[in-house]
Amino acid sequence: MGIIIAILIFSFIIFFHELGHFVLAKLNGIEVQEFAIGMGPALFAKEYHGTLYAVRILPIGGYCAMGEDDEATDSPANFNNKSVWARISVIAAGPVFNFILAFVCAIVLIAFVGYDEPVIGSLDEGYPAQEADLQPGDRIVEINGKNIHLFREVKTYNQFHQGEEVEIIFERDGIERGVILQPKYNEEISYYLLGINGAGNTRATPLKTLQYSAYEVKYWIDTTLSSLKMLVTGQIGIDQLSGPVGIVDVVDSTYKETRDYGALTVTVNMLNIAILISANLGVMNLLPLPALDGGRLVFLAIEAVRRKRISPEKEGYVHFAGIVVLMVLMVVVLFNDIQRVFF
Repeated sequence: MGIIIAILIFSFIIFFHELGHFVLAKLNGIEVQEFAIGMGPALFAKEYHGTLYAVRILPIGGYCAMGEDDEATDSPANFNNKSVWARISVIAAGPVFNFILAFVCAIVLIAFVGYDEPVIGSLDEGYPAQEADLQPGDRIVEINGKNIHLFREVKTYNQFHQGEEVEIIFERDGIERGVILQPKYNEEISYYLLGINGAGNTRATPLKTLQYSAYEVKYWIDTTLSSLKMLVTGQIGIDQLSGPVGIVDVVDSTYKETRDYGALTVTVNMLNIAILISANLGVMNLLPLPALDGGRLVFLAIEAVRRKRISPEKEGYVHFAGIVVLMVLMVVVLFNDIQRVFF
């Protein structure tokens, strides 16, 4: 059952991404040749108003084909014959729709379970936070200049900056104060700790739900960007990346661990995973790399500045090289996933 849920989540997120391209293409009067979910042979296909709608056998991708790779065509409705700003809106719509989906899922999640304010609930004895006289009820405002909106951001910052000295700005009785903490190493778990624990979730009003849903999406965007930075700087290796197989395994494991607690608990955990994946996909697609939406946006931005399109043939070579690199990376990630899951 967990595997089926994983496939449904992954497929819907991809569907919503491609729906973004599709909706903006239609709004800009661009002809869409095919709107497909999945890859490989078609399980279902139907043509309607000039567009082939298809569900394909492998739930690992999807596409909205608009003839963007055509070098020349006389059709005024072809993607390449539209203004550069219309094309930019269509390409950017996929990742933007991912962020919108993550926001909607966050609204539902926070309506169910509330939000985790960055308020200290308790302190671990013998650790820096207690020694610096932080107290339960203190609200953490900043860590090393980074604004804090969720308690998880405190934990994540410490995770990504293990052993580093941190300056914490906190609010007590309406007054902001600051302390500098040096994390203490816990040999039992091989981890540096500040000794700060959260106060749990707070029930949300409708306005707070919208506010903290935005913070939730921002949290996952920031976490994705921080992870990418660590990958580029060598702080984490390619062997720690996960792909579709790894995602399915996480969803399946989460389902098995929570199913005994009831449908609501399962739903909450699946929503959290959906937010993570959707926000992650939005960020990854905006990276300025060939073959990704971000790579296409780079070419369109150059075209907007120089008011002349780069040769489709040259752009095609760049995107093809990007596809080759991405395929190699996918094979590596798939190999890593299989090793982690099955061995």
